[in-house]
Amino acid sequence: MTQVQAHNLSGKNRRIAMLAGFMGLAMLGMGYAAVPLYEIFCRVTGYGGTTQRVGEAQAATVQATTRVMSVRFDSNVNSALPWSFKPENPVDRVSVGARDMAIYIATNNSDQPVVGTATFNVTPVQAGKYFNKVQCFCFTEQLLKPGQTMRMPVLYYVDPAIMDDPETRDIEEITLSYTFYRSKDGKALDPAKSGS
Repeated sequence: MTQVQAHNLSGKNRRIAMLAGFMGLAMLGMGYAAVPLYEIFCRVTGYGGTTQRVGEAQAATVQATTRVMSVRFDSNVNSALPWSFKPENPVDRVSVGARDMAIYIATNNSDQPVVGTATFNVTPVQAGKYFNKVQCFCFTEQLLKPGQTMRMPVLYYVDPAIMDDPETRDIEEITLSYTFYRSKDGKALDPAKSGS
């Protein structure tokens, strides 16, 4: 092998090594971006029953229709969270397009302050992109003091566009489900764990 061939081979190896390094960094970056990108995808498309979040201004432009459907409210609590959690009324009949409010009631059954965070979805999953929340306790973490009971509102409406979609126009009932978990950040508020 001549010196020129060795130099060309060395240059090719360097380019391949740089390309492999770049690919590795790109894959690492995609790994970190996957969760936020998936969450954005779910919010935009309603995939997996993900509900939509809208502002007051957008909600004010929606007109109520004469079509009525049932909305069921489901509640669950992870075993690591010492709370009880349930809807005030398990079923509501709402006009499509009209804003309505559901109330959930949560009680901290422990002798420590505890912060919880709620995950949510709707079924059937196709209805997710038409179920709009204007205000919800699930948008932020919730702190309950020992023995405290709190009423937690959800202000929502079902978008009238649900009636135009061939996959959703025959839906007569939507179930809104919440599961409360102990917040990772909230554990620091537990005096026994924070040392205060």
